[in-house]
Amino acid sequence: MAVPKVVIVGRPNVGKSSIFNWLSGKMISVVDPTAGVTRDRVTQLAHHGERYFELIDTGGIGIVDSDDLSADVERQIETALEEADLILFVTDGLTGVTPLDQEVAEKLRRINLPKLLVVNKCESTRTDLELPQFYGLADAPLLQISVKANRNRDLLLEMLLERLPAAEASEQAEGAELSAEPEMQLAIVGRRNVGKSSFINALAQEERMIVSEIAGTTRDSVDVRFELDGKSFVAIDTPGVRKKKSLANDIEFYGLVRAQKSIRRASLVLMMFDATKTISKVDKQLVEEIEKHYKPCIFVVNKWDLGLEAGMTTEKWAEYLIKTFASMRHVPIAFVTAKEGKNTRKLINLAQTIYKQGRLRVSTGKLNKVVEQAVERNVPPMRRNKRPKIYYATQVATEPPTIVVKCNQPILFDSSWKRYFLGYLREELPFKEVPIKVYFRPRGEAEEGEEG
Repeated sequence: MAVPKVVIVGRPNVGKSSIFNWLSGKMISVVDPTAGVTRDRVTQLAHHGERYFELIDTGGIGIVDSDDLSADVERQIETALEEADLILFVTDGLTGVTPLDQEVAEKLRRINLPKLLVVNKCESTRTDLELPQFYGLADAPLLQISVKANRNRDLLLEMLLERLPAAEASEQAEGAELSAEPEMQLAIVGRRNVGKSSFINALAQEERMIVSEIAGTTRDSVDVRFELDGKSFVAIDTPGVRKKKSLANDIEFYGLVRAQKSIRRASLVLMMFDATKTISKVDKQLVEEIEKHYKPCIFVVNKWDLGLEAGMTTEKWAEYLIKTFASMRHVPIAFVTAKEGKNTRKLINLAQTIYKQGRLRVSTGKLNKVVEQAVERNVPPMRRNKRPKIYYATQVATEPPTIVVKCNQPILFDSSWKRYFLGYLREELPFKEVPIKVYFRPRGEAEEGEEG
Protein backbone atom coordinates (compact mmCIF):
# COMPACT_ATOMS: atom_id res chain seq x y z
CA MET A 1 0.00 0.00 0.00
CA ALA A 2 1.24 3.49 -0.92
CA VAL A 3 1.52 6.30 1.63
CA PRO A 4 -2.06 7.62 1.93
CA LYS A 5 -2.71 11.12 0.56
CA VAL A 6 -4.60 13.96 2.27
CA VAL A 7 -5.58 16.76 -0.14
CA ILE A 8 -6.29 20.23 1.29
CA VAL A 9 -8.89 22.15 -0.72
CA GLY A 10 -10.98 25.29 -0.32
CA ARG A 11 -11.56 28.76 -1.71
CA PRO A 12 -8.65 31.25 -1.71
CA ASN A 13 -7.44 32.79 1.55
CA VAL A 14 -8.95 30.37 4.08
CA GLY A 15 -5.50 29.31 5.33
CA LYS A 16 -4.85 26.10 3.35
CA SER A 17 -1.11 26.72 3.10
CA SER A 18 -0.90 27.68 6.78
CA ILE A 19 -2.59 24.39 7.71
CA PHE A 20 -0.25 22.50 5.35
CA ASN A 21 2.82 24.03 7.07
CA TRP A 22 1.25 23.58 10.53
CA LEU A 23 0.57 19.86 10.05
CA SER A 24 3.84 19.07 8.26
CA GLY A 25 5.88 21.02 10.80
CA LYS A 26 7.80 23.01 8.21
CA MET A 27 7.48 26.25 6.24
CA ILE A 28 7.01 24.80 2.74
CA SER A 29 3.97 26.42 1.16
CA VAL A 30 4.12 30.19 0.69
CA VAL A 31 1.72 31.92 3.09
CA ASP A 32 0.50 35.26 1.76
CA PRO A 33 -2.75 37.20 2.12
CA THR A 34 -2.87 37.63 -1.68
CA ALA A 35 -5.42 35.20 -3.12
CA GLY A 36 -3.99 32.67 -5.55
CA VAL A 37 -0.38 32.50 -4.30
CA THR A 38 -0.42 28.68 -4.28
CA ARG A 39 -0.85 27.57 -7.88
CA ASP A 40 0.84 24.18 -8.14
CA ARG A 41 0.23 21.25 -5.86
CA VAL A 42 2.80 21.08 -3.05
CA THR A 43 3.45 17.70 -1.40
CA GLN A 44 5.07 16.85 1.93
CA LEU A 45 5.41 13.71 4.04
CA ALA A 46 3.82 14.19 7.47
CA HIS A 47 3.25 11.85 10.40
CA HIS A 48 1.48 11.46 13.71
CA GLY A 49 3.09 8.87 15.96
CA GLU A 50 4.22 6.04 13.70
CA ARG A 51 1.67 6.69 10.93
CA TYR A 52 2.87 8.49 7.81
CA PHE A 53 0.78 10.26 5.18
CA GLU A 54 1.33 12.75 2.36
CA LEU A 55 -0.20 16.23 2.59
CA ILE A 56 -1.04 17.92 -0.71
CA ASP A 57 -1.68 21.67 -0.77
CA THR A 58 -3.63 23.05 -3.74
CA GLY A 59 -4.41 26.43 -5.27
CA GLY A 60 -7.69 28.07 -4.26
CA ILE A 61 -10.76 26.78 -6.11
CA GLY A 62 -12.50 29.35 -8.30
CA ILE A 63 -9.81 32.02 -8.30
CA VAL A 64 -9.43 34.46 -11.17
CA ASP A 65 -5.67 34.37 -11.56
CA SER A 66 -3.81 37.56 -12.35
CA ASP A 67 -1.75 35.64 -14.93
CA ASP A 68 -4.85 33.85 -16.23
CA LEU A 69 -3.73 30.52 -14.82
CA SER A 70 -7.11 29.69 -13.25
CA ALA A 71 -7.66 26.76 -15.65
CA ASP A 72 -4.22 25.37 -14.68
CA VAL A 73 -5.05 25.71 -10.97
CA GLU A 74 -8.37 23.92 -11.54
CA ARG A 75 -6.52 21.11 -13.31
CA GLN A 76 -4.01 20.82 -10.45
CA ILE A 77 -6.91 20.51 -7.99
CA GLU A 78 -8.63 17.87 -10.15
CA THR A 79 -5.37 15.89 -10.28
CA ALA A 80 -4.91 16.08 -6.51
CA LEU A 81 -8.48 14.92 -5.91
CA GLU A 82 -7.99 11.96 -8.26
CA GLU A 83 -5.09 10.81 -6.05
CA ALA A 84 -6.67 11.59 -2.66
CA ASP A 85 -7.51 9.09 0.08
CA LEU A 86 -9.06 11.87 2.17
CA ILE A 87 -10.14 15.47 1.51
CA LEU A 88 -9.60 18.27 4.02
CA PHE A 89 -12.17 20.94 3.13
CA VAL A 90 -11.02 24.23 4.68
CA THR A 91 -13.28 27.22 5.43
CA ASP A 92 -12.82 30.51 7.31
CA GLY A 93 -14.53 31.03 10.70
CA LEU A 94 -14.06 34.81 10.58
CA THR A 95 -15.80 35.47 7.26
CA GLY A 96 -18.39 32.70 7.53
CA VAL A 97 -19.85 30.74 4.61
CA THR A 98 -19.46 32.53 1.24
CA PRO A 99 -20.90 31.73 -2.22
CA LEU A 100 -17.46 30.42 -3.22
CA ASP A 101 -17.51 28.01 -0.24
CA GLN A 102 -20.86 26.75 -1.55
CA GLU A 103 -19.27 26.29 -5.00
CA VAL A 104 -16.41 24.25 -3.50
CA ALA A 105 -18.92 22.20 -1.48
CA GLU A 106 -20.91 21.45 -4.64
CA LYS A 107 -17.74 20.30 -6.43
CA LEU A 108 -16.78 18.03 -3.53
CA ARG A 109 -20.26 16.46 -3.13
CA ARG A 110 -19.72 14.59 -6.38
CA ILE A 111 -16.52 12.98 -5.05
CA ASN A 112 -17.05 9.76 -3.14
CA LEU A 113 -14.15 10.00 -0.67
CA PRO A 114 -13.82 10.45 3.11
CA LYS A 115 -13.82 14.15 4.01
CA LEU A 116 -13.20 16.42 6.99
CA LEU A 117 -14.67 19.91 7.15
CA VAL A 118 -12.27 22.27 8.94
CA VAL A 119 -13.23 25.76 10.10
CA ASN A 120 -9.97 27.69 10.40
CA LYS A 121 -9.22 31.02 12.17
CA CYS A 122 -11.30 30.08 15.23
CA GLU A 123 -9.06 31.92 17.68
CA SER A 124 -11.87 32.88 20.06
CA THR A 125 -15.07 31.34 21.39
CA ARG A 126 -16.98 34.11 19.57
CA THR A 127 -16.28 32.40 16.24
CA ASP A 128 -17.47 29.06 17.72
CA LEU A 129 -20.98 30.56 17.97
CA GLU A 130 -20.99 30.94 14.18
CA LEU A 131 -20.34 27.20 13.57
CA PRO A 132 -23.97 26.12 12.80
CA GLN A 133 -23.84 27.89 9.39
CA PHE A 134 -21.04 25.52 8.28
CA TYR A 135 -22.85 22.23 9.00
CA GLY A 136 -24.73 22.12 5.71
CA LEU A 137 -21.57 22.49 3.61
CA ALA A 138 -20.44 18.87 3.63
CA ASP A 139 -21.54 15.45 4.77
CA ALA A 140 -18.44 15.21 6.95
CA PRO A 141 -17.31 15.67 10.55
CA LEU A 142 -16.61 19.32 11.42
CA LEU A 143 -13.72 20.61 13.51
CA GLN A 144 -12.87 24.19 14.44
CA ILE A 145 -9.15 24.96 14.48
CA SER A 146 -6.75 27.88 14.64
CA VAL A 147 -3.28 27.70 13.15
CA LYS A 148 -2.51 31.08 14.70
CA ALA A 149 -3.51 29.97 18.24
CA ASN A 150 -2.29 26.36 17.70
CA ARG A 151 -5.77 25.07 18.50
CA ASN A 152 -6.80 21.42 17.97
CA ARG A 153 -3.74 20.35 15.92
CA ASP A 154 -3.42 16.93 17.60
CA LEU A 155 -7.19 16.36 17.42
CA LEU A 156 -7.14 17.16 13.70
CA LEU A 157 -4.25 14.71 13.12
CA GLU A 158 -6.11 11.98 15.06
CA MET A 159 -9.29 12.56 13.03
CA LEU A 160 -7.28 12.41 9.80
CA LEU A 161 -5.66 9.10 10.73
CA GLU A 162 -9.00 7.57 11.77
CA ARG A 163 -10.33 8.18 8.25
CA LEU A 164 -7.27 7.05 6.26
CA PRO A 165 -6.92 3.45 5.01
CA ALA A 166 -5.88 1.07 7.79
CA ALA A 167 -2.11 0.71 8.24
CA GLU A 168 -0.47 -2.55 7.22
CA ALA A 169 1.78 -4.45 9.55
CA SER A 170 5.18 -2.88 8.97
CA GLU A 171 7.18 -5.92 10.06
CA GLN A 172 7.09 -8.66 7.49
CA ALA A 173 9.58 -11.25 6.45
CA GLU A 174 12.29 -10.14 4.07
CA GLY A 175 10.98 -9.99 0.51
CA ALA A 176 7.40 -10.65 1.61
CA GLU A 177 4.80 -9.73 -0.98
CA LEU A 178 1.49 -8.22 0.06
CA SER A 179 -1.38 -10.70 0.11
CA ALA A 180 -4.46 -10.46 -2.11
CA GLU A 181 -2.72 -9.01 -5.15
CA PRO A 182 -5.13 -6.57 -6.82
CA GLU A 183 -5.85 -6.42 -10.52
CA MET A 184 -2.94 -4.75 -12.30
CA GLN A 185 -3.86 -1.53 -14.11
CA LEU A 186 -1.60 -1.36 -17.15
CA ALA A 187 -1.40 2.07 -18.86
CA ILE A 188 -0.18 1.97 -22.45
CA VAL A 189 1.07 5.41 -23.51
CA GLY A 190 3.06 6.96 -26.34
CA ARG A 191 2.78 9.35 -29.25
CA ARG A 192 0.42 8.86 -32.17
CA ASN A 193 0.89 5.80 -34.40
CA VAL A 194 3.40 4.18 -32.05
CA GLY A 195 1.34 0.96 -32.03
CA LYS A 196 -0.67 1.10 -28.79
CA SER A 197 -3.88 -0.22 -30.36
CA SER A 198 -1.95 -2.96 -32.18
CA PHE A 199 -0.53 -4.02 -28.82
CA ILE A 200 -4.03 -4.14 -27.25
CA ASN A 201 -5.26 -6.16 -30.24
CA ALA A 202 -2.33 -8.56 -29.84
CA LEU A 203 -3.33 -9.08 -26.20
CA ALA A 204 -6.94 -9.64 -27.22
CA GLN A 205 -5.94 -12.39 -29.68
CA GLU A 206 -3.73 -14.20 -27.16
CA GLU A 207 -4.78 -17.79 -26.50
CA ARG A 208 -6.79 -18.43 -23.29
CA MET A 209 -7.48 -14.73 -22.92
CA ILE A 210 -10.88 -13.21 -22.19
CA VAL A 211 -11.32 -9.59 -23.24
CA SER A 212 -14.10 -7.18 -22.35
CA GLU A 213 -14.47 -3.43 -22.40
CA ILE A 214 -15.29 -2.24 -18.88
CA ALA A 215 -18.69 -0.57 -18.65
CA GLY A 216 -18.84 2.90 -17.19
CA THR A 217 -15.29 3.96 -18.02
CA THR A 218 -14.80 7.62 -18.88
CA ARG A 219 -14.21 9.06 -22.32
CA ASP A 220 -10.62 9.63 -21.23
CA SER A 221 -9.51 6.15 -22.23
CA VAL A 222 -10.69 2.69 -23.17
CA ASP A 223 -10.21 0.12 -20.42
CA VAL A 224 -9.93 -3.49 -21.57
CA ARG A 225 -10.00 -6.29 -19.03
CA PHE A 226 -8.22 -9.48 -20.05
CA GLU A 227 -7.10 -12.73 -18.46
CA LEU A 228 -3.83 -14.49 -19.05
CA ASP A 229 -2.75 -17.69 -17.31
CA GLY A 230 -5.57 -17.31 -14.78
CA LYS A 231 -4.66 -13.73 -13.83
CA SER A 232 -6.81 -10.70 -14.53
CA PHE A 233 -5.44 -7.38 -15.88
CA VAL A 234 -6.84 -4.07 -17.04
CA ALA A 235 -5.15 -2.42 -20.03
CA ILE A 236 -5.74 1.34 -20.20
CA ASP A 237 -5.54 2.35 -23.86
CA THR A 238 -5.08 6.09 -24.46
CA PRO A 239 -5.25 8.27 -27.56
CA GLY A 240 -1.92 9.16 -29.13
CA VAL A 241 -0.28 12.46 -28.23
CA ARG A 242 1.16 14.96 -30.69
CA LYS A 243 3.77 17.63 -30.10
CA LYS A 244 2.51 20.58 -28.11
CA LYS A 245 2.79 23.02 -31.03
CA SER A 246 0.26 20.91 -32.92
CA LEU A 247 -2.20 20.88 -30.02
CA ALA A 248 -4.22 23.45 -31.89
CA ASN A 249 -7.61 22.08 -30.95
CA ASP A 250 -9.14 20.72 -27.77
CA ILE A 251 -9.18 17.11 -29.01
CA GLU A 252 -5.39 17.03 -29.39
CA PHE A 253 -4.83 18.89 -26.13
CA TYR A 254 -7.04 16.47 -24.21
CA GLY A 255 -5.11 13.60 -25.78
CA LEU A 256 -2.13 14.74 -23.70
CA VAL A 257 -4.27 15.30 -20.59
CA ARG A 258 -5.84 11.84 -20.97
CA ALA A 259 -2.43 10.17 -21.30
CA GLN A 260 -1.26 11.92 -18.13
CA LYS A 261 -4.43 10.88 -16.31
CA SER A 262 -3.95 7.25 -17.40
CA ILE A 263 -0.38 7.32 -16.02
CA ARG A 264 -1.63 8.60 -12.67
CA ARG A 265 -4.16 5.81 -12.19
CA ALA A 266 -1.95 3.00 -13.47
CA SER A 267 -0.20 0.31 -11.41
CA LEU A 268 2.43 0.08 -14.15
CA VAL A 269 3.09 2.03 -17.36
CA LEU A 270 4.18 0.65 -20.73
CA MET A 271 5.91 3.63 -22.36
CA MET A 272 5.99 2.85 -26.09
CA PHE A 273 8.58 4.11 -28.57
CA ASP A 274 8.73 3.65 -32.36
CA ALA A 275 11.90 1.76 -33.33
CA THR A 276 12.06 3.71 -36.60
CA LYS A 277 11.84 7.20 -35.06
CA THR A 278 13.94 9.33 -32.73
CA ILE A 279 12.75 10.15 -29.22
CA SER A 280 10.46 13.19 -29.35
CA LYS A 281 9.47 16.00 -27.02
CA VAL A 282 6.15 14.23 -26.41
CA ASP A 283 8.02 11.07 -25.34
CA LYS A 284 10.02 13.18 -22.88
CA GLN A 285 6.86 14.80 -21.48
CA LEU A 286 5.27 11.40 -20.87
CA VAL A 287 8.39 9.94 -19.23
CA GLU A 288 8.56 13.04 -17.02
CA GLU A 289 4.97 12.36 -15.90
CA ILE A 290 5.82 8.70 -15.16
CA GLU A 291 8.86 9.73 -13.11
CA LYS A 292 7.00 12.49 -11.26
CA HIS A 293 4.38 10.02 -10.04
CA TYR A 294 6.88 7.27 -9.14
CA LYS A 295 5.20 4.74 -11.43
CA PRO A 296 6.83 1.40 -12.25
CA CYS A 297 7.52 1.41 -15.96
CA ILE A 298 8.80 -0.60 -18.91
CA PHE A 299 10.23 1.14 -21.98
CA VAL A 300 8.72 -0.74 -24.93
CA VAL A 301 10.41 -0.32 -28.32
CA ASN A 302 7.74 -1.31 -30.85
CA LYS A 303 7.95 -2.07 -34.60
CA TRP A 304 11.20 -3.91 -33.90
CA ASP A 305 10.98 -5.80 -37.20
CA LEU A 306 11.36 -2.44 -39.00
CA GLY A 307 14.13 -1.42 -36.60
CA LEU A 308 16.11 -4.55 -37.49
CA GLU A 309 15.60 -3.84 -41.20
CA ALA A 310 17.09 -0.38 -40.62
CA GLY A 311 20.18 -1.95 -39.01
CA MET A 312 19.30 -1.11 -35.39
CA THR A 313 20.44 -3.31 -32.47
CA THR A 314 18.97 -3.75 -29.00
CA GLU A 315 22.26 -2.47 -27.51
CA LYS A 316 22.08 0.76 -29.52
CA TRP A 317 18.47 1.44 -28.54
CA ALA A 318 19.12 0.64 -24.87
CA GLU A 319 22.09 3.01 -24.84
CA TYR A 320 19.98 5.70 -26.56
CA LEU A 321 17.20 5.38 -23.95
CA ILE A 322 19.60 5.42 -20.98
CA LYS A 323 21.40 8.46 -22.38
CA THR A 324 18.11 10.33 -22.94
CA PHE A 325 16.52 9.35 -19.61
CA ALA A 326 19.51 9.11 -17.26
CA SER A 327 17.39 9.25 -14.09
CA MET A 328 15.32 6.26 -15.37
CA ARG A 329 18.23 3.87 -15.95
CA HIS A 330 16.56 1.34 -13.62
CA VAL A 331 13.66 0.93 -16.10
CA PRO A 332 13.73 -2.38 -18.04
CA ILE A 333 13.55 -2.25 -21.85
CA ALA A 334 11.51 -4.60 -24.07
CA PHE A 335 11.51 -4.98 -27.86
CA VAL A 336 8.26 -6.04 -29.54
CA THR A 337 6.45 -6.15 -32.85
CA ALA A 338 2.89 -5.62 -31.62
CA LYS A 339 1.29 -5.99 -35.06
CA GLU A 340 2.48 -9.60 -35.25
CA GLY A 341 2.06 -10.20 -31.50
CA LYS A 342 5.79 -10.87 -31.21
CA ASN A 343 7.07 -10.80 -27.58
CA THR A 344 3.76 -9.43 -26.21
CA ARG A 345 3.28 -12.37 -23.82
CA LYS A 346 6.87 -12.02 -22.58
CA LEU A 347 6.21 -8.33 -21.99
CA ILE A 348 3.12 -9.06 -19.85
CA ASN A 349 5.14 -11.57 -17.81
CA LEU A 350 7.85 -8.94 -17.28
CA ALA A 351 5.17 -6.42 -16.26
CA GLN A 352 3.92 -8.84 -13.59
CA THR A 353 7.44 -9.24 -12.21
CA ILE A 354 8.00 -5.45 -12.04
CA TYR A 355 4.58 -4.92 -10.45
CA LYS A 356 5.39 -7.47 -7.72
CA GLN A 357 8.70 -5.70 -6.99
CA GLY A 358 6.84 -2.50 -6.14
CA ARG A 359 4.62 -4.42 -3.69
CA LEU A 360 7.45 -6.03 -1.73
CA ARG A 361 8.43 -5.18 1.83
CA VAL A 362 11.82 -5.72 3.41
CA SER A 363 12.21 -6.36 7.10
CA THR A 364 13.61 -3.55 9.24
CA GLY A 365 16.55 -5.78 10.16
CA LYS A 366 17.52 -6.42 6.53
CA LEU A 367 16.99 -2.76 5.58
CA ASN A 368 19.20 -1.46 8.38
CA LYS A 369 21.95 -3.93 7.54
CA VAL A 370 22.01 -2.54 3.98
CA VAL A 371 21.93 1.08 5.26
CA GLU A 372 24.88 0.31 7.57
CA GLN A 373 26.85 -1.16 4.65
CA ALA A 374 26.08 1.88 2.47
CA VAL A 375 27.45 4.24 5.12
CA GLU A 376 30.55 2.08 5.74
CA ARG A 377 31.43 1.98 2.03
CA ASN A 378 30.91 5.69 1.49
CA VAL A 379 30.82 7.79 4.66
CA PRO A 380 28.70 10.94 4.11
CA PRO A 381 31.04 13.97 4.04
CA MET A 382 31.18 16.58 6.80
CA ARG A 383 28.96 19.59 6.23
CA ARG A 384 28.78 22.78 8.28
CA ASN A 385 31.50 21.26 10.47
CA LYS A 386 29.12 18.45 11.44
CA ARG A 387 29.11 14.77 10.58
CA PRO A 388 25.79 13.47 9.14
CA LYS A 389 24.57 10.44 11.10
CA ILE A 390 21.95 7.83 10.26
CA TYR A 391 20.33 6.12 13.26
CA TYR A 392 17.96 3.69 11.55
CA ALA A 393 15.62 3.28 8.57
CA THR A 394 12.20 1.77 8.10
CA GLN A 395 9.97 0.97 5.10
CA VAL A 396 6.66 2.74 5.68
CA ALA A 397 4.82 1.91 2.43
CA THR A 398 4.81 0.07 -0.89
CA GLU A 399 3.80 1.08 -4.43
CA PRO A 400 6.28 2.75 -4.52
CA PRO A 401 8.54 1.30 -1.81
CA THR A 402 8.89 4.22 0.61
CA ILE A 403 11.72 4.38 3.13
CA VAL A 404 12.09 6.85 6.01
CA VAL A 405 15.68 7.34 7.22
CA LYS A 406 15.99 8.74 10.76
CA CYS A 407 19.11 10.88 11.13
CA ASN A 408 20.60 13.75 13.13
CA GLN A 409 20.05 16.60 10.61
CA PRO A 410 18.70 15.91 7.11
CA ILE A 411 20.22 19.12 5.76
CA LEU A 412 23.73 17.69 6.34
CA PHE A 413 23.30 15.03 3.62
CA ASP A 414 24.26 16.48 0.24
CA SER A 415 22.46 15.56 -2.99
CA SER A 416 25.36 13.57 -4.50
CA TRP A 417 25.57 11.34 -1.40
CA LYS A 418 21.79 10.87 -1.45
CA ARG A 419 22.03 9.73 -5.10
CA TYR A 420 24.73 7.23 -4.13
CA PHE A 421 22.61 6.03 -1.20
CA LEU A 422 19.50 5.52 -3.38
CA GLY A 423 21.59 3.60 -5.93
CA TYR A 424 23.04 1.37 -3.21
CA LEU A 425 19.56 0.62 -1.81
CA ARG A 426 18.38 -0.28 -5.31
CA GLU A 427 21.28 -2.71 -5.83
CA GLU A 428 21.02 -4.43 -2.45
CA LEU A 429 17.23 -4.53 -1.96
CA PRO A 430 14.66 -6.29 -4.15
CA PHE A 431 13.68 -2.98 -5.83
CA LYS A 432 16.13 -3.02 -8.74
CA GLU A 433 13.66 -2.00 -11.46
CA VAL A 434 11.09 0.14 -9.65
CA PRO A 435 11.11 3.71 -8.31
CA ILE A 436 11.93 4.15 -4.62
CA LYS A 437 11.02 7.09 -2.39
CA VAL A 438 13.51 7.94 0.36
CA TYR A 439 12.76 10.56 3.03
CA PHE A 440 15.42 11.78 5.49
CA ARG A 441 13.87 12.76 8.83
CA PRO A 442 15.37 14.03 12.12
CA ARG A 443 15.03 11.60 15.02
CA GLY A 444 14.14 14.09 17.76
CA GLU A 445 10.63 15.55 17.94
CA ALA A 446 12.09 19.00 18.60
CA GLU A 447 13.82 18.94 15.22
CA GLU A 448 10.88 17.45 13.35
CA GLY A 449 10.55 20.47 11.06
CA GLU A 450 13.85 19.90 9.26
CA GLU A 451 14.11 17.99 6.04
CA GLY A 452 16.83 17.01 3.61
